[in-house]
Parts: sequence; C-alpha cells; structure tokens
Amino acid sequence: MDNRATIREFLASRRARITPEQAGLPAYGGNRRVKGLRREEVAMLAGMSIDYYVRLERGNLAGASDTVLEGLARALQLDDAERAHLFDLARAAEPTPVRSRKTAPATVPASVQLVLDAVNDAPAWVRNARHDMLAANRMARALHAPMLADPRRPANSARFVYLDPASHDFFQDWERTADDIAAMLRSEAGRNPHDKLLIELIGELSTRSEDFRTRWAAHNVRFHRTGLKKFHHPVVGDLELTFEAMEFPAHPGLTLLAYVAPVGSPTADSLKLLASWAATTEVPQH
Repeated sequence: MDNRATIREFLASRRARITPEQAGLPAYGGNRRVKGLRREEVAMLAGMSIDYYVRLERGNLAGASDTVLEGLARALQLDDAERAHLFDLARAAEPTPVRSRKTAPATVPASVQLVLDAVNDAPAWVRNARHDMLAANRMARALHAPMLADPRRPANSARFVYLDPASHDFFQDWERTADDIAAMLRSEAGRNPHDKLLIELIGELSTRSEDFRTRWAAHNVRFHRTGLKKFHHPVVGDLELTFEAMEFPAHPGLTLLAYVAPVGSPTADSLKLLASWAATTEVPQH
C-alpha cells in the first residue's frame, strides 16, 4: 500500500471535516475556498510552521516526533482510534520502519477452542484482524449460519457483508456494520501495511464492491470493542445482542467476540430457541 498517499488522504480528510468554529477560530470572510480548516490554521493549532505541516500533509511523516504527532492529533481533533492510526502511519513512514504487529494469524491454538466450547449459552467466536472466523462455539456457528452457508473457509465477515446479498437481511443495521468493518480494516492496514493476505482482501473487496470502495476512500478508522448488534436470523428471528470484544495477550492478533442478552428479554428467549436449533442442526465451520 502507498503509505504517502494514505497519509496525505487521511490528514486532508480529517482537516476537511473541522470548521473554524469547531476549532475555536474566527471564520474570516464569507467565502472560504477550502472545506474545513486551511493548512495554515492546522499548523497554528498544532504549534508548527505552515511549511512543516504542508510537508506532513504531502505524506512525509518520517522523523515526526511524538510531540509533533500529539500536536497534530489535537489540532485535527482525532479520537483514540484516529490517533492510533496516525502513529501507525508515522511508524510505517520511517526509512527502517519499527516492526509492526505480527501478521494476523490464520489458526487458533487448541486451548482457545476449548475456551469457546466451554461457553454453552452465548455465541462466542474468534477472528483475526482480517475478519476471518477462525474458531467458534456451537451457538456462534448457529448464529452465523447465513455467513457459513458459503463453503469458502475460513469464513470472512468482511466478504460476507460486502459480497453476499444475504448479509443485508442478516444485519438489521447493515450500513453501520459495513462502516465498522471498512474502518477496522483501514486501521489494520495502518498497523500492518505489508500483510499480503490483508492486501489481497482489500483488493478483492475494492474490485467487487462499490459500497466498500466508497467507505475505504473515506479513510475512517474505528475501535470496535463493545456495542449492540441487531441480527435477523432465518430461524429464530430478530436478535438484539450486546457484544464484547477481547484480545488474547498470549495470542496477538486474535480477538474473542461474545454476544449476550439480558435475562428475561425477548432476545434471551430467542437465544434458547437458537440453542435448541443448534443442538439438532450442526453448522459446519471447516
């Protein structure tokens, strides 16, 4: 991936979304030729010269200190995910880049599968940063039956969302789900720009999905650690599940996702139906 182009487009897109009023600056004149802040305004807010900021926005973050990056993050009002992405891009820009995280693994240790199988009442599964479903318990396989209907393995939630029409029925808030996945893939591309399988996945999605191309071009990044997921399962109907995403300190690059519902809620009753269905209909993972 072209690091300089990514830096340029990321910084320009963040600058364009902030108005002078949002930055606490007076908006002189009625006709501003740029959307959002001017480069000189960002430079002033970040405490650097306009020439230096122009250099940064042209894609040259090599040599930028943590102090410079922090100032830039404040000026552009970056959230935690965007700030982390900026630092990842800066590391990748170094002539001898700091070693990035290990490439997202393609398998899970047997001990992780044992942990999943010990969870009986809630869907729980493990993915890597490319969104491959690497392991799942019976409930998670039942929940994701529409995605696992595709025989390609490992099943990949990004491919399912963007390339399988069934995803529009499965995810009640498909637009939000598509936004989240593109943003998480963009974050991972910043962390591991040389991950060959990730590059291939992004290339495939970009080639085959206009929805993905549009979201990828927005350069949005996002953490996805907790929240509410709304599904429409073909057997048990609508489900509103709270999810928690947890990383394995001993297994970098693997994320466990668990879905739960409040006791006594309609979704909790639906999960019991899902468990009964799962007990009689095994959905293959491999």
